[in-house]
Amino acid sequence: MIRLFATADYDFIKWRRWAYGLTAAIIIPGFSLFLVRGLNYSIEFTGGTLIQVQTAQPVGAERIRGALDAARIRDAEIQQFGGPNDYVIRARIGTAGTTAEGTTEATAAAVDSALARSLGPPPAAFTIVRTEAVGPKVGRELQGKAFLAIFFSFIVTLVYLAFRFEWRFGLAAVLATFHDILTTIAFIRYLDLEVSLVVVGAVLTMVGYSLNDTIIIFDRVRENLRKFRRQNLYEILNLSINETLPRSVLTHGTTMATTIALVFLAGEVLRPFALVMTFAIFTGTFSSIYIAAPLLMYIEKRWPGEDARGARMFRRAAADAPASPPASPPPAGGAGGPGGAGGARSKAAV
Repeated sequence: MIRLFATADYDFIKWRRWAYGLTAAIIIPGFSLFLVRGLNYSIEFTGGTLIQVQTAQPVGAERIRGALDAARIRDAEIQQFGGPNDYVIRARIGTAGTTAEGTTEATAAAVDSALARSLGPPPAAFTIVRTEAVGPKVGRELQGKAFLAIFFSFIVTLVYLAFRFEWRFGLAAVLATFHDILTTIAFIRYLDLEVSLVVVGAVLTMVGYSLNDTIIIFDRVRENLRKFRRQNLYEILNLSINETLPRSVLTHGTTMATTIALVFLAGEVLRPFALVMTFAIFTGTFSSIYIAAPLLMYIEKRWPGEDARGARMFRRAAADAPASPPASPPPAGGAGGPGGAGGARSKAAV
């Protein structure tokens, strides 16, 4: 069986500053746009009306969209539902200057009037099968619950990793996941994607993928710290990432192949989910290697472990890069003595 990256020996930690610069170039402009313009929320969050329509003849989603645009009902989601004559229309509560201005009842009435002008009077041309309204208050509650779900995922992760490993691991993993969320928000803002509950689900899935990959790397770090007691943390991190690289590439690569297919083959409703998932898988893998691992090294150098387990397992890196090769041995008679070069190297290795 062919093993990908079976002999991988890359110095990932060496490129951490380039990774920091790349993520800063993505996050800072995107988050600035987010602060200025906010996000494009769907009707689950803003409030609106869901209308299921059954037409007498197949008319196509584009004709329905044209009828709504003519009535100044903007940004409505239209999805074919069930048979070729069944459609679901999701129209948000209108703002000033639109036909659907005001309440959910006004939005539903405006949609009904727009369809009647384009398709003909009901029930001969079309029938309203059902109407559901989502008020702005419910939308705000859903928005708050979505943020709470992400927040509590951070807390549970920090507690679990602090218990399973050490608090340093948990802090590094949570900060890396926070990086993933910021980059994903920037990505959503750049493409002006509509944020629905499906997209929130994609973000939560991304959190799970990223944490899973980070935990696997950290678990290998813990094992290697026990096995290789003379190597510093810089070297242990590189070794652990290289050892888990085949698993990360295969797992995330197969998942990304599916989400990329959804980007091109799925309809308008699922495309934001597929785009966010594709980007999130990439950034989650990236952060596990270039963000979480260097953060763990920095945290350990800043707050070295003092407990028995941490004192045995961790060794502070003498520098940001691995130590340079030892100098040539001195003349015979000086290498083995306590004051010779050999004794100095022995002390440095302890």
